[in-house]
Amino acid sequence: MSVLAVTGTAGGKSAFAADQTPVEWRNRQSGMAYRRLGRTGFMVSEIVMGGNLISPRNYDHVLAALDMGLNYLDTAPAYGRGASEEGYRQVIKARPRDRFFLNTKVSLWDGNRTRLYQDIFDSLAESEQKRIRGQVEEELSRRDVLHRDYIGMYNDSQPDQVRAAVLANVMSRQYGRRIDRARHYRQLVIDSVEESLRRLGTDYLDVITCPHGASTPFEVLEHPEIFDAFEKLKKDGKARHLSVSAHNDPGGVLNAAVDTGAYSMAMVAYNVVNHEWVAKALEKAKQRDVGVIAMKCARPVYDARPGRQVDPARVRKIQDAVPGPLKVPQKAYLWCLRNPNLGAAIAEMSTLSHVQENLPLAGRKS
Repeated sequence: MSVLAVTGTAGGKSAFAADQTPVEWRNRQSGMAYRRLGRTGFMVSEIVMGGNLISPRNYDHVLAALDMGLNYLDTAPAYGRGASEEGYRQVIKARPRDRFFLNTKVSLWDGNRTRLYQDIFDSLAESEQKRIRGQVEEELSRRDVLHRDYIGMYNDSQPDQVRAAVLANVMSRQYGRRIDRARHYRQLVIDSVEESLRRLGTDYLDVITCPHGASTPFEVLEHPEIFDAFEKLKKDGKARHLSVSAHNDPGGVLNAAVDTGAYSMAMVAYNVVNHEWVAKALEKAKQRDVGVIAMKCARPVYDARPGRQVDPARVRKIQDAVPGPLKVPQKAYLWCLRNPNLGAAIAEMSTLSHVQENLPLAGRKS
């Protein structure tokens, strides 16, 4: 069943949408610039905190960022196998919960879905596998979503992630009844959020993100169980708003998320390299009051991981777009924040020096 059958047509009002949502301030400070994050109404700092490298031994810089006016924290069960959420637990102990907005993700959702369909695929006859592979390649060719600049190639597994997602999409039309949707799509969301709340040591989340890393529009359009789970969590006071994140096909996933009417916000890869594919979806999201946080702003032009090299042509793009003495990652964040259709840019700040370099970019024009 399409989610549009649940929430209404893309052009009409959705039961999930809120008109004239009042703004909500947290940790407002004169030295920080804030923007409204769509119909969440959250006034978020223009730079927000990524959680991939947070842990119980690495969180003091988060406290420093809060003291400078940052007010949105992002995490996920997949980050450090729970260590990020446990690190934020220390932040919650040290600072009042109403000083920041908190988001975590449902990390298992998409990987669980693709694994279930891969298991079914592996059980099929070779002739059937060949037919399905052909449909997968036809879909990939039709949509042209594997362009290196579009998906960014932030890690080498992205093309495989997209193929696995498309395989699951194709197979769902014929083999979908073999999946226990109530268990694997709905209950998984509820269980994941409950476990995250325990690790974080809080009783509610301002945002939950599901899917965490959607690779295709199908994942947000054809799984109303996600929205059923969210509505239960919302009714129980455990979650306030729903988001989706996407590294792969970010423009397509964002378009689909907006069309559902179910998502208050989204986190999508957006940067100087892929902006031509994503810009129109950002405009649409702004018009429909869906807040967007840009992620992977700097990764295409700067990668500090050992053994990683950045394409010099990509670096030239950001140097030409933002001339001057700033460091390359700072230029990348500043470039994103020039887009008024964004609510914020997320930075994976893991040290105090990162905080001191990146937070002052909020409100800066050049």
